[in-house]
Amino acid sequence: MSATQATEQDVEGQGHGDLKRVLGPKFLLLFIVGDILGAGVYAVTGRLAGQVGGIAWLPFLVAFAVATVTAFSYLELVTKYPQAAGAALYTHKAFGIHFITFLVAFTVVCSGITSASTSSNLLAANLLIGFGNDDPSSGATLATALLFMVVLAAVNLRGVGESVKFNVVLTLVEMLALAIVIGIGIWVIGAGDGDLSRVTVFESPDDKGLFMAVTVATAIAFFSMVGFEDSVNMVEETKDPMRIFPRTMFTGLGIAVVIYMLVAISVVAVIPPGQIAEPTNAEAGILLDVVKVGAPDLPIDTIFPFLTVFAVANTALINMLMASRLVYGMARQDVLPRSLGKVLRGRRSPWTAIVFTTLLALGLITVVTLDSESSVVAALSGTTALLLLAVFTIVNVACLVLRRDPTPGGAFRAPSALPVIGGLCCAYLLGPWARLEADMIQYRIAAGLLGIGVVLWALTWLTNRGVRAKKTGFRDIDHLKE
Repeated sequence: MSATQATEQDVEGQGHGDLKRVLGPKFLLLFIVGDILGAGVYAVTGRLAGQVGGIAWLPFLVAFAVATVTAFSYLELVTKYPQAAGAALYTHKAFGIHFITFLVAFTVVCSGITSASTSSNLLAANLLIGFGNDDPSSGATLATALLFMVVLAAVNLRGVGESVKFNVVLTLVEMLALAIVIGIGIWVIGAGDGDLSRVTVFESPDDKGLFMAVTVATAIAFFSMVGFEDSVNMVEETKDPMRIFPRTMFTGLGIAVVIYMLVAISVVAVIPPGQIAEPTNAEAGILLDVVKVGAPDLPIDTIFPFLTVFAVANTALINMLMASRLVYGMARQDVLPRSLGKVLRGRRSPWTAIVFTTLLALGLITVVTLDSESSVVAALSGTTALLLLAVFTIVNVACLVLRRDPTPGGAFRAPSALPVIGGLCCAYLLGPWARLEADMIQYRIAAGLLGIGVVLWALTWLTNRGVRAKKTGFRDIDHLKE
């Protein structure tokens, strides 16, 4: 059997071997923590602190609560259906409508592209600052971000897979960078140069009430809490997942939110109130200012940008790997054009899907950068949160619908009220009331990306119906991401 025939057999849902179960609780915990930390805290801390003042830790806590409630639904579904297709699988089993399944799957693709694009802009700004350009122009940042996305595509084309041990190293680097920020906060407070009393002060630049200001800040903070849902893709490689998955996921979420809250407190304690909402470089984030202001006599500020680069680069790579892999899977199942399912003969990497997702990212970064009214990082991180909040809403509903199916012995079961609460909270945070006027661009970005997907679906449907005389739908949703 040729390699091509073997691949086609796999796509049809045959010939799938069992994956090696190599992940114990420690490696799984580091995977989850590393995936959550990523670029989120660098991208959003300054913005949400600018919306609520000293209580910047509170939106992180609320976002954690919403994410944790949704994690209950994911845990019930992943232990009930232990395949790696994630939200698309749960949607398909709950509703059985191929187009809805496609929309959910393509929304996940788009969230990966917007997240990677956020990371590329963060990386570009920090890299230029690290090399001595303290105030890089938007043109220089754009060029560097675009070049980084091209480099990611080249790495992706080589067929680089995820390595658990490599993820451990990168997670430790991420935690080191954030530990530096927290350590500086503790040092400044201990030296009497920081005002810890600020952490109870609520300030809204737009004169919003506490509830609405925290709502807006929570929608911003939510980008920092996403990533836990990616762990469901590791279920087939986890030892005894029904036993260790729930405890490990909740532990990972807890570790992440504690780190985030300590980072937020450090930001509020170190940075003067009037400067939090306006960092030296909005694309690089406020954490670099914490290092410069809190430790001006130490050379940490020369190292920190490179730690940030290292921390967010892996996030971008994993997201682009995921996005291209999903596009490839959908093309091979004839719900996207077949041309997006081609692979390199030697390396077996899905080159057309990689080119497609990279072009989307390049166009997205360019368009948002040229919109002078928007911060690129704010627009793209917010769009990522918007897309995933929509997916989380559907997953919570699917959890309730799939209660009709029998539950395997030993599977996790969420308290009945939690999927309802999770669905309502995620749906609420999708609304325009949870965004500033400048953030309305997030809806346009999301609509534009999903519109591209719908057009491609329609073209595939017409081709399948008119040329191949077949229906358009998923043949093997269980193994969509393989």
